[in-house]
Parts: sequence; structure tokens; C-alpha cells
Amino acid sequence: MRAVRLEAFGSLVMREVPTPSAGPGEILVRVLAAGICGSDRHMFKGEYPTGRPVTLGHEFCGLVDAVGEGVAGFVGGELVTVDPNIACGACRACHEGRPNLCDNLLAIGVFRDGGFAELVAVPALQAHKLPAGLDPVHGAFCEPLACCLHALDVARIVPGSSVAILGGGVIGLLMVQLARLAGASEVVLVTRQASRRALALELGATVAIDPAAGDVIANVRRGTGVDVVVECAGVPETLQQGLAMLRKGGTLVLFGVTPQGVQVPISPFDLLVNEIRLEAAYLNPHTHARAAAIVASGVLELDRLVTHSVGLEDVVGIVGAAPQPGEIKVIVRP
Repeated sequence: MRAVRLEAFGSLVMREVPTPSAGPGEILVRVLAAGICGSDRHMFKGEYPTGRPVTLGHEFCGLVDAVGEGVAGFVGGELVTVDPNIACGACRACHEGRPNLCDNLLAIGVFRDGGFAELVAVPALQAHKLPAGLDPVHGAFCEPLACCLHALDVARIVPGSSVAILGGGVIGLLMVQLARLAGASEVVLVTRQASRRALALELGATVAIDPAAGDVIANVRRGTGVDVVVECAGVPETLQQGLAMLRKGGTLVLFGVTPQGVQVPISPFDLLVNEIRLEAAYLNPHTHARAAAIVASGVLELDRLVTHSVGLEDVVGIVGAAPQPGEIKVIVRP
């Protein structure tokens, strides 16, 4: 079968590889749709810890093609989304109910072969069923949505909150919708691309701001500042700006992936005297099932976030290059 393999940092190739089988406790999933994530580009560049060689692709949805020994709850043919993050269940973080911080975390599409392939074997416990008639492209959104839900949990948005979202990619546009569903009365999206600002307003943002048009901090603060900032860009400058956008007692959630090793200067004094809560939200602890339920409900606008659908043969060129103008989410259809 065909699979897109990261063989070394900067070396991504499509190969013919042996077809996997479903081992004990596993199911074999025939991939119908897989999303290309910004993290895939970080892995390609060596900016994010990654196994090598490995088949990339951690956002995917497909049909159960085979069921391994000892698996209950699947017979074959079910549409599933897969939580890629396999926790050990034995370390301190796991015992504390924080599997995203597992000392032995083994992520599908990162350290174990993932969904940029025709078939992928996964532990059955990582799979969540979706309605049979659901568009598998929507199912591929479950993983990034699950991560967004964790960020919203950390942010503690309550009805009436004011929220600024920095970054207008797929994550930022999902966050706009989730913040409104959480009851935020004001949702400000900050992004440079005019098309994304226009789309954000249609998806529920109350204000969309071009950071290059004037003083972005003053334009977001508009007086006392916002209650919550969610940093989705992974850019040092936006982290610093986000802290300055908050009201006293506000919260910044660091969510975007900044390349490993990058340092950002901040003022501890300002954090202290304004009692700013600086948080981070990593991966999807206990949120994948919720994401699957939200996707199945149809409450989110997902189709408008998909800008390209491609085949496996196109993945190398896309992951190995910078995002194209207007790109939001690229879906791979093996």
C-alpha cells in the first residue's frame, strides 16, 4: 500500500510499504480523510519531537477494515475517528488523570505510523464511532477540535466573556465558533489575511482585526482589555501582544506551537501586579469523545474551512512547503 513517510528531518517521501494487519487489541482502519496539520510541517522541519522513519498523519477518519483478537465493540464497517495520543496509564501524570502529559506518550502519526496512508492499524481503545452517514471529512476534524476543546476548558470562558483569538488558521476559526458556543459575548479574531477575517465574521466573530492596521494591542483592548486571549499562531510576538491585550485578572492560553527552543521575554512584574493567569493547553486529554459528539451534531461549520482536497501523492509537496495564500485546511483523500 502507499504511505507518506518522514524518513529524516527534511525528507518526506511516498513509499510502497507492507499492508499492516490488526494485531491483538487493534483495529485496521481504511483511511477516508486525513487533515494536514501545522504540526506536520513542524515535524518535517525538525521543530517538534518526532519518530523517524514514521508515517505522518494524526488527524484522520475512516472505516474499520479488520478487527484484531480480543477486540470488543467493533465488527467491521464502522466509521471511526481516532484519538492519536496513546498514554501508558502507569506514570504519575496518567494516575493524576492527565494523559496528555504522559511520560511515555506514543502518538499515532508522530511516533507510530499514522493516517497519511491507505490503511493504519490502531489500538481499538483509541477509536470513537461516528454516525454511518457522516461526511468523513468532518470526521477528520475531530482531532484538532478535541485539542481546541481542551484549550477552551483551560480558558474557563463563561457566558458574557470577551475573548481575543490570535491567528486565523483552521484552529483560530474553530476557536471562534467554540467561544461563541461557550457564551462569549465578544469574540475578536486577529489575523493578517483579509479572507480569513471576512470568514471569521460569518462564523461568529464580533470583530476581526488586521494586526498590521494600526496599534493591534490598543485595537483589541479598546479600553480595559479582554477577559481571555487564546494564542493560536505560535509566534513569539503574538504571545507578547496577547499578554498586553488582557484586562487585569485576565487569562492567556498558549495553544499555538512555537518551534522547540524559541524563547520569549515577558515581564513577571506585570503578570504579578495584574494577576494575569498564563496557561498552556496541550493535546486532548479526555476531549476526543466530546469532539466526536460535536462533529456528529453538525453544530459547527466545517466545510468552509476546507480549502483543498488532495491525494496521497500531493502530501509531500504540501507539507514540505509553506502554506499557500488562502489555505486553511487541506484534506487528504487516500
